[in-house]
Amino acid sequence: MAPTSDTSLALAHDYLLTMRGAERTFAEMAACWPTAPIYTLLYDERAVADGFAGRDVHTSGLQRLGANQRNFRYLLPFFPKAVERLPVGDYDVLVSSSSAFAHGLRPGPGALHVCYCHSPFRYAWFEHERALEETPALGRPLMRRTLKRIRGWDLEAAGRVSRYVANARITQERIEQLYGVESEIVHPPVAVERFAIGKPEDFLLFVGQIVPHKRVEVALKAAQLAGRPIKVVGEGPDLPRLRELYNRPGVEFLGSVSDDRLVDLYARCIALVVPNIEEFGIAAVEAQAAGRPVVGVNRGGVRETVVDGETGVLVDGEDAAALAEPLYDLDFGRFDPEAIRANANRFSATSFRANFTALVDRYTTKQGALT
Repeated sequence: MAPTSDTSLALAHDYLLTMRGAERTFAEMAACWPTAPIYTLLYDERAVADGFAGRDVHTSGLQRLGANQRNFRYLLPFFPKAVERLPVGDYDVLVSSSSAFAHGLRPGPGALHVCYCHSPFRYAWFEHERALEETPALGRPLMRRTLKRIRGWDLEAAGRVSRYVANARITQERIEQLYGVESEIVHPPVAVERFAIGKPEDFLLFVGQIVPHKRVEVALKAAQLAGRPIKVVGEGPDLPRLRELYNRPGVEFLGSVSDDRLVDLYARCIALVVPNIEEFGIAAVEAQAAGRPVVGVNRGGVRETVVDGETGVLVDGEDAAALAEPLYDLDFGRFDPEAIRANANRFSATSFRANFTALVDRYTTKQGALT
């Protein structure tokens, strides 16, 4: 089997309904093989046009139901079988991008399946209780049974993957813990070239979804304890509650903002606050690309993207008081914006494409030697 070509390779992603971190990463993967066909469970062409316009996209039978980003979760029980039925058996190489179901493809005999794993399915394994909490009470027994079935299917599906590639160390550990296999790490791509160093002002910044597991309230409490203004960028179901609870001077909820405004906010903030545990955490790299330090909980992806003491501060405690301590007395002027930006450049899209294609080609060559 020769190194990969577009004619012998197919790409797959869970569902293409919005352009968030996983979809942007998959868009860079797809750019590595620009004429390869793409397979996915659900596809909203208008919502993801920025990344997949003009591509040959094939969907599952669930596409005819017209699901979108707001309601696709209702189809959860049907996703495992639907992904297994995607017609990918004729390709020599499958490259999937999975945080839930795409790793469950059924490759043909002797084919190589390389899965870039953003995380094993969080709702099934790590956020089981949150999935139940977000389900109406009458539907929770069904949800509990569905997640149990998916866990069994997930372990079986993992056995059909030839090689896993993890997006970060925490994902690598989860892959080994659940599936019993080793994986190599290729960090996700970040559009670092979009950002520029500016003149910092006296406000902190949070960027992300406004949902409980992002721990936005911890960032807000920490800013309050430190006496620092904070701006919050993002939308989500927890936004109305937090807006009402923190309706005070120095706290500004900006909702969803344009790319240009986000670039400006990164350049002007004194620091980005990361109160939660991310597998990777693109926002932390984006802030550094703008020359701004990151203050975050010393767990998860920031340990791989932030150089403690040089491009930010990693805090051992996870509560608001621990996070507030450096926010209160740290001299943010001592950080070198150019050095911070240089660190972010390690995660450019160019680096990602080079590293990922080299890995896939190496796996392809090894697979060919065994067949």
